[in-house]
Amino acid sequence: MAKRTLIVAQDLKEDLKKALLSAVPDWEVYIGKDRSSWEDRLHQAEIIAGWQKSMEEPCLKEPSQLKWIQSWSAGVDSYPLDLLESKHIALTSANGVHAYSISETIFAMMLGLTRKINTYVKQQLERKWAHGGLKLEIHEKTIGIIGVGAIGKETAKIAKAFGMKVIGVRHSGKPEEYVDQMVKSEQLNTILPQCDYVVSTVPLTKETYQLFTKEQFDAMKSSAFFINIGRGETVKEADLIQALQEGAIAGAGLDVFETEPLESESPLWSLDNVIITPHSAGSTERYNDRVIKDIFLPNLQHYLKGEALLINLVDYHKGY
Repeated sequence: MAKRTLIVAQDLKEDLKKALLSAVPDWEVYIGKDRSSWEDRLHQAEIIAGWQKSMEEPCLKEPSQLKWIQSWSAGVDSYPLDLLESKHIALTSANGVHAYSISETIFAMMLGLTRKINTYVKQQLERKWAHGGLKLEIHEKTIGIIGVGAIGKETAKIAKAFGMKVIGVRHSGKPEEYVDQMVKSEQLNTILPQCDYVVSTVPLTKETYQLFTKEQFDAMKSSAFFINIGRGETVKEADLIQALQEGAIAGAGLDVFETEPLESESPLWSLDNVIITPHSAGSTERYNDRVIKDIFLPNLQHYLKGEALLINLVDYHKGY
């Protein structure tokens, strides 16, 4: 009888390799980014962690043993969800591994814009000593967190350290610790005028595509800052640029964009009230540890017992 096969298409530290090998001692296990070590084993892989688009042909369009994919990213909008569902292949995301790193980036952007750190960095490069018009504080302001998942919850927790009022928006409207007021998605426009900071952490789905357009930016305070670390296509970028140029909102911190890499001719690059990072908000030294130890290994124990996957199982109908 052929051995069951696990492929992890990522480079891992020795302790993580040992943990995986000990979890499935009777399996064939292939670990590493080097395709040559596992490429000819794709058709027999029962589990793949670290899915790549090039795997689609041998695993989904040809006969294969694939039963479960562990995504190395939190977002799964690039996956062929309909095809995976039709083949009854389970998909689990890396949702939650970014909670610390992305919430830190959110506050780095909020504080950078509020305390004009971006202005002072530019002045430093010019050896220019100037006040820069600094006057705003983040304390006791109102933050609207659009999409209160793992990242949103950590952001709300940190916001409380600044004495902020936290308004959350989530599909279910279910209350959450550290969130003073929770509303459902369809109530988004009603809370925007209250917010000094609007932080979008939502995944890209049919419902969230261009969730933020001119209508939403017009509803915000002219003194408000917009932070997007979710997905670029949840924002109509031309409308955001117009809002920033015309002063409809005060500024923006952006880690994600409609087109990535952000095109060199984009006006966003030259706007003084914008902080840009290259879809790097989730980067952390502990990324692989969290995917393996907090998500994959616990799920693997259930899988080996024939039980349901309990952590980050993607709902194909919701798209996340």
